[in-house]
Amino acid sequence: MTKQVIFSLSILLIHCITTLAQPTAAPTQSAKAPVQPAKAPVQPAKPPVQPAKAPAPAPVQSAKVPPVKKGGPPDVTKILGKAGGFSVFIRLLKSTGISDQIYGQLNNSNNGFTIFAPTDTAFSNLKPGTINSLSDLEKTQLIQFHILNTVVSISNFQTLSNPVPTEAGDTGAGEFPLTLTTAGNQVNISTGLVNTTLGETVYSDNQLDIYQVDSVLLPQDIFDPKAKAKAKAKAKAKAESPAEAEAPTLSKPPKSNNTDSDDAADSPSLAAKEDDSDAVSVSLSSMHGIFGVVVAFIVIN
Repeated sequence: MTKQVIFSLSILLIHCITTLAQPTAAPTQSAKAPVQPAKAPVQPAKPPVQPAKAPAPAPVQSAKVPPVKKGGPPDVTKILGKAGGFSVFIRLLKSTGISDQIYGQLNNSNNGFTIFAPTDTAFSNLKPGTINSLSDLEKTQLIQFHILNTVVSISNFQTLSNPVPTEAGDTGAGEFPLTLTTAGNQVNISTGLVNTTLGETVYSDNQLDIYQVDSVLLPQDIFDPKAKAKAKAKAKAKAESPAEAEAPTLSKPPKSNNTDSDDAADSPSLAAKEDDSDAVSVSLSSMHGIFGVVVAFIVIN
């Protein structure tokens, strides 16, 4: 009996020891488990490095594309078309080819222009047929007469020296110059036939200035017959060099090759001979008279 009790207690003790020993082993396993999650946060720390590198190349690419090149130089006809009220001037710019020339020069060089743009009302105030009566050359000169080959801001007109050359010519008479004067903030334009003032600014940048004018600028060299005749005479005289101007004087001697010229040159000698023969005839007649008187005297005696 006593042995059984001792055996039972032994089994119970072993059971208790086994039971108490199992929970202690579990914490050892769980203690190792947190070691793995501790390594996991190291991996998410690497992905943010990649997004940080991606945005960096974007600004470099956009900086290589200048925004000016996308739009190109200013287009005069588009600017005037958007402003409205310049349809006649736009048509003449296109038909004469001047709009394309301006666009090409603005695109390929640093040249700038100032344009005085007459409104449709300004053209309607002209006499009927004024524009249609012009030749193609005169239409081109008329439009060029409204353009300066430089950029002139509204505050710089007072710095110009008169006469002001236009795209149609130069500063001399018969070469389509303009006269520009200022009075306070007002700019006056004179062609010799038309006097007007500068209107509002239609467009302005570092390459192109466009101003509205309420009158068509009519050059004397086209619309004033007297000035036109003087211009032609001056152009002709200017085309001739000094050597060519003396050519008529030097070319007179060859005229002696003509028969008429030879006769004219010889005529003074013939006249002199005729005068000599007349003088001989007078002398002979005088001698005959004296001889007759002497004979008569002798006969009477």
